[in-house]
Amino acid sequence: MSAVLKSPPVFFRPMSGEDLDNIMTLETRNYDFPWTRQIFADCLRVGYLCQVCEMDNQLAGYCIMSTGASEAHVLNLCIAQGYRRRGLGKRLLTHMLELAKHRQVGTVFLEVRPSNKAAISLYEKMGFNEIGTRLDYYPARVGREDAIILAKSLEV
Repeated sequence: MSAVLKSPPVFFRPMSGEDLDNIMTLETRNYDFPWTRQIFADCLRVGYLCQVCEMDNQLAGYCIMSTGASEAHVLNLCIAQGYRRRGLGKRLLTHMLELAKHRQVGTVFLEVRPSNKAAISLYEKMGFNEIGTRLDYYPARVGREDAIILAKSLEV
């Protein structure tokens, strides 16, 4: 007899101001150059697609996406370190892409650090393609780091 281990369910919901303390904890633990609380609050205020991912009754990740003029831009996607390598990044991004489709988005863009190999691998597996580079886009411990620009068409 073999045992089948089920993973706990994952829930997606809109981010709220009440989430900001937990989001800031995740943000500062995961990034050397984290967003400020005010940036997250502004994203909520202006109506960006702001979603959280919960697992085990814990905040496991979040994603912020702006939309307009049939385009979307993934601005921030973060999975807590203890929840990585479980497919949550893929599930959260898939959820965001579905929300974008409901807003009649045709193309989704994002930037990623060339040093973030795990994220690049995820985005490529999800059908994003490299379309360019933004020079000196990200702050780095020494100087600045370029960004790879990726895009994915949602049109059938």
